[in-house]
Amino acid sequence: MNSLKIIFMGTPEFAVPSLEVLVKNKFSVVAVVTAPDKPQGRGQKLTASPVKECAVKHGIPVLQPTNLKSPEFINQLKSYQANLQIVVAFRMLPQVVWTMPALGTFNLHASLLPQYRGAAPINWAIINGEKETGITTFFLKHEIDTGSILFQEKETILRDDDAGSLYHRLMNKGAWLVLKTVKAIEAGTIQPQPQDESHVLTHAPKIFKETCEINWNQPAEAIHNFVRGLSPYPAAWAKLNEKNFKLYKVEPAVGNRQSSVDHGQIETDNKTFLKIKVQDGWVSILEFQPEGKKRMTIEEFFRGNKI
Repeated sequence: MNSLKIIFMGTPEFAVPSLEVLVKNKFSVVAVVTAPDKPQGRGQKLTASPVKECAVKHGIPVLQPTNLKSPEFINQLKSYQANLQIVVAFRMLPQVVWTMPALGTFNLHASLLPQYRGAAPINWAIINGEKETGITTFFLKHEIDTGSILFQEKETILRDDDAGSLYHRLMNKGAWLVLKTVKAIEAGTIQPQPQDESHVLTHAPKIFKETCEINWNQPAEAIHNFVRGLSPYPAAWAKLNEKNFKLYKVEPAVGNRQSSVDHGQIETDNKTFLKIKVQDGWVSILEFQPEGKKRMTIEEFFRGNKI
């Protein structure tokens, strides 16, 4: 087989270790495709994506198309004569792009496909109380996240994991799975397997602000999973005393045993604890962010505030 000429496509931090591991292992990454620079911060200064910063550091040409179907971009892509494309946390590609290389285009997805197809697999796995997830490499085809599986690795979800901690473990594990996949493709030993859809499938749709509002009329364990599945980003939120609070860390707790207390009612000493009544008991709020303030522990909040 000819030596690989790779085009890498990705945008956020999650994709960076995968690009780094390819460069470190001397694979020929002939170009990187990433999102256009975006205005950020108070000054709205144009900021490069983490993947662009990584590519520039290694002297790799960077393409930042606004339209993935434009003839200019397609011609530019063809000019690199890549025979493999790798996608990690990027946009949906048009067929003309993912069918271009002779060896195909593969994607890294942060779940054990076919479970948790969609935009937010890490969040939903924790929200749903899963004890295990993983990462998958698979060849792209028409329908999102449905192509033939190349490799998978499992990852245990710990009780104190939140979306942030699990994200970082899967990000680094994913880089090595990308490397394993590239080596197998180069050696001609890859054996794609169709996804097994005989089980009930759980999906991982995109998360919106309204998705993140806490419903206190749920069991304590479900709320605990909901909050950690959205922490630190985009963060679960609730109204307390008519103000919005983002919640980052909660725990099921023992509270006032009166069964007549409505869900959403508050119990606090305004010093060390803040508990909310839920369907089957209480939830203790440990870390949150009051409207207009920074993230803090409940004790820090009570040093200058009351509820």
